[in-house]
Amino acid sequence: MNRRSVLLLLATLVAVIGTALVVVYVRSADNRAQEKFDTVEVLVATQTIEAGESIESASAAGKIESQPVPSNQVLIDALTSIESVKDQVAVTEIYAGEQIIPAKFGGAAQGETLAIPDGMIAISVQLSDPYRVAGFVNAGSDVAIFYLPAVAPEDTNGPIVPDRVRVLLKRVLVLGVGSTSTTTKKTTVDATGQETTSEVPQTILTIAVSQQDAERVLFAEDEVIDHGELAFALLTDKSKVDYTKGVGADNVYAK
Repeated sequence: MNRRSVLLLLATLVAVIGTALVVVYVRSADNRAQEKFDTVEVLVATQTIEAGESIESASAAGKIESQPVPSNQVLIDALTSIESVKDQVAVTEIYAGEQIIPAKFGGAAQGETLAIPDGMIAISVQLSDPYRVAGFVNAGSDVAIFYLPAVAPEDTNGPIVPDRVRVLLKRVLVLGVGSTSTTTKKTTVDATGQETTSEVPQTILTIAVSQQDAERVLFAEDEVIDHGELAFALLTDKSKVDYTKGVGADNVYAK
């Protein structure tokens, strides 16, 4: 085979390989375009759904509609119907454009149907969004309760700060999540004497505890005397929580 024939053969092979690559690229581009334009009908919020608002009320008010969403943007748990959560309420604010997922809804506390474990009693506490794990605590959740005791500063005009954060109760069952409202917090005074009054969402959560634990929780949460604040930590079956001496200014830094 002479040199000219070899060059011709090589050119032919290059052309074939180039054509194959172009075909692969075009098919890949077609697939990507198809994914972009393929849509799935899922429920989407068309208006803000307030925390504590039932999904049935929101749907009746036209705040939820079935809309086409690109298939590659559909959330794993996106709902196509409210049937599975029809008796539940929003546990956090849901904004217009958000897909409706079960994690954003939970049971509302209702005394006549509240299932209280044997030997336990039910009490309710009121927590702000950060202290209830940003709305992820639902009826049936297990939580650890932390206590942030309030301590008045030497300068009485200064802000009240936590003394030592500790675990108050290691595992508590949440029976229900109630309504959320904007509650005016007490006025605080900074070092310059400037008064500030803040408003933050507060949610009522009902928990099952023993009498002794109820006394601990109610003492810690008392707002009249301002003993401090409570914070919930969401648990799984594998979560580990222990009673310790807690963390304060003397040991806040890790060794």
